[in-house]
Amino acid sequence: MTRALYRDDPYARSAETTVAAHTEAGVICAASLFYPAGGGQPGDSGQLEWAGGAIEIVDAVKGPDDSVVLVPAQGAALPPEGAAVVQRLDWARRHAHMRVHTALHLLSVVLPLPVTGGQIGAGKGRLDFDMPEAPEDKAALEAALAALVARDLPVSEDWITDEELAAQPQMVKTMSVAPPSGQGQVRLIRIGEGADQVDLQPCGGTHVARTGEIGALRLGKVEKKGRQNRRVTLHLAD
Repeated sequence: MTRALYRDDPYARSAETTVAAHTEAGVICAASLFYPAGGGQPGDSGQLEWAGGAIEIVDAVKGPDDSVVLVPAQGAALPPEGAAVVQRLDWARRHAHMRVHTALHLLSVVLPLPVTGGQIGAGKGRLDFDMPEAPEDKAALEAALAALVARDLPVSEDWITDEELAAQPQMVKTMSVAPPSGQGQVRLIRIGEGADQVDLQPCGGTHVARTGEIGALRLGKVEKKGRQNRRVTLHLAD
């Protein structure tokens, strides 16, 4: 099992750890600053440094037994098992993922419909909705998103048991991907607090600390993807 440093502090840009194992795909460290691809969010990239060497990490993926595998650039020589290493994130890319991911949660607030898919990128993201007809007023949706960003709502995490989530199925917005369960508890992402809470849903990804950090957004295409599905894309405006 790899300690999830990306969850402990999503704003950490570097961290020390040790190499626990090698796999065919790459390196498993005792702790990972790199988010492994999942839930529509790409794996992180960056560098891994140790005494006498350094390699580029081009991806991070989930490995066996809750481990995280850091995927090196092709042909790179791996640090030896047991070596002390420093992980350094491509922070600009990660932070863009965090901004887009939180923005997509807000998109699911202004479009309160079942979500059938999604994808996060460094400058844009999209959600697919069970939505037979396209929104009539895209400008109104964009204005509603901007208002939620401007409120600078806090973004925090909480945890509930598998049983508590099963008793509240309305909390799960995604139709295509079930939240991870079977480990006793499920992580929730909350946007807003108390009477100002606007969203609470299961999520394992990384997020900004406040909605104001997302910055300006614009909505892109609304595309038809099957009889019942519409794909809505949003872009970071800066």
